[in-house]
Amino acid sequence: MDALPAGRHFFRGDDGYEVARQGTVWHQKVPDRYPEMIVQAVDAEDIVAGLRYAKANGHQVNIVSGGHSFAASHLRDGAVLLDLSRLDHATIDADNKTAVVGPGKGGSLLMADLEAQNLFFPGGHCKGVCLGGYLLQGGYGWNSRIYGPACESVIGLDVITADGEQIHCDAENHPDLYFAARGAGPGFFGVVTSFYLKLYPRPAACGTSVYAYPWDVADEVYTWARGISAEVDRRVEMQAIATRSLPEMGIDGPGIVFASPAFADSEAEAEKALAIFETCPVVDRAVLKVPYMPSDLPTWYTAVMTHYLDDHRYTADNMWTSASADELLPGIHKILDTMPPAPSHFLWLNWGPSPARQDMAYSIEDEVYLALYGSWTDAADDDRYGNWAGSNMAAMSGLATGIQLADENLGQRPAKFASDEAMARLDKARATYDPDGLFNSWMGRL
Repeated sequence: MDALPAGRHFFRGDDGYEVARQGTVWHQKVPDRYPEMIVQAVDAEDIVAGLRYAKANGHQVNIVSGGHSFAASHLRDGAVLLDLSRLDHATIDADNKTAVVGPGKGGSLLMADLEAQNLFFPGGHCKGVCLGGYLLQGGYGWNSRIYGPACESVIGLDVITADGEQIHCDAENHPDLYFAARGAGPGFFGVVTSFYLKLYPRPAACGTSVYAYPWDVADEVYTWARGISAEVDRRVEMQAIATRSLPEMGIDGPGIVFASPAFADSEAEAEKALAIFETCPVVDRAVLKVPYMPSDLPTWYTAVMTHYLDDHRYTADNMWTSASADELLPGIHKILDTMPPAPSHFLWLNWGPSPARQDMAYSIEDEVYLALYGSWTDAADDDRYGNWAGSNMAAMSGLATGIQLADENLGQRPAKFASDEAMARLDKARATYDPDGLFNSWMGRL
């Protein structure tokens, strides 16, 4: 690897290798999978050198930008891992409402940069999530029910292909690669060095409501939430988090919390959009009720991160569904009964019905999104809790339309994440741009 300066690449067994490997996973459950070499790229030349080495030595290639994959799908035995977290550039053109950003740019950092210029982008909900993996897998983010998954706002990409060629792709140039880059996630067969983004005006107001219910009214709460799916104002992110304790809210026991932001043109509009939470038939059983309060993104980022602690071990799985509450409740009760300690949680999100989407690999979504996040601190509990998310989602898979790649568990539970037509187009594009299979694909697929 003469083309790579010392200190920017680590072979397995080198000093610094294990620190570099573990550093690509945000939580403590780092899989026992070991790339042959890790390249900490700082520019396109590093990437090309890594690809050249992989090709010459018969290794496949994986890519990581921020390491927020719960499954750490970027860690593969014997592969060359390209760590792009140092490609964190960002250039904002406020007049034209566009930006050019690197895959290693943190989404929350971009949001702060944009807010300072009175702009907005549907960035991810968690601090630490970088734009590379987030945008490739689809990107459910702030105000995405209005602006769509973030990949719809990707208007172009700079990509290094399997043969080391540096190209720009968009709707007119290399359209098949552009199609694939918007939804293929960890199965994308190229290295994105820059994303070109469409930006939006910053919403004038962000408001929030908070309602917390005990678990013994779960039937009533989830039946109500399912019944009003089509009525929820699209400016509202109607989400419910069930967990065993919520000390940050002063709740010691199990609770189901609807904490939902609304982005609007005025405080009055936000408050009106959130009024639907008062229609819950057991609203009088709420142990915490805040119909409305002004909020902002920094406050929301802080709140979200109470559920994702980097000193814990994590597992996740998910499903899209249009099933009725009666069909879903047996599975929900099992989820609640078997849930590991907090901050483990069950997320219910009212997402659709959604408008028609652009022509892109991201091609499966439905009215409701369910996701499970199991967490614990002791490695001795891996067997006890490690399959909580996967087994519960497997039990409900008959009600699923598919999954979202953001919280995938494909290595343990293959599931459908794109339409049959989209998968056929992805396979055809892969055969064109990566005919020798240099880039590892998903860890599982149906």
